[in-house]
Amino acid sequence: MDKVLPATLQPALKDLYANCAVRPTVRLADVRSWEEPFVWLHAPDGSGQGVQIRRGGDTPHQVADLADQVQEWAVEALWLEGLPAVWPECPAHPDTHPLSATVTGGVAVWACPQTKTVIAAIGGLPERNG
Repeated sequence: MDKVLPATLQPALKDLYANCAVRPTVRLADVRSWEEPFVWLHAPDGSGQGVQIRRGGDTPHQVADLADQVQEWAVEALWLEGLPAVWPECPAHPDTHPLSATVTGGVAVWACPQTKTVIAAIGGLPERNG
């Protein structure tokens, strides 16, 4: 990960690199306005998706929003590689749905969308085995 990436994006990328079978090539964008992506995530096939920090909101909400955007990239990239398009996978319900990025108690977290159980802070997913 590039040291110049904003701290709000680093937790989601940390989880992606630790816990996803597909890893992006990350490229900083030439940002001219808030409406443009500030980072491009490129899949192994060369396709890319921009992510951006949305205006307003506090840091935990920005972290969760960026994690949601990174998750969208990961699901698409996994599908393009012919892999199960579920990331990050809910440990309570394997092979059924991904975790949701949300804010609980002022902390950006990954939670089960069905039970609302917090699984980990964003940036705190364990490394994937194998």
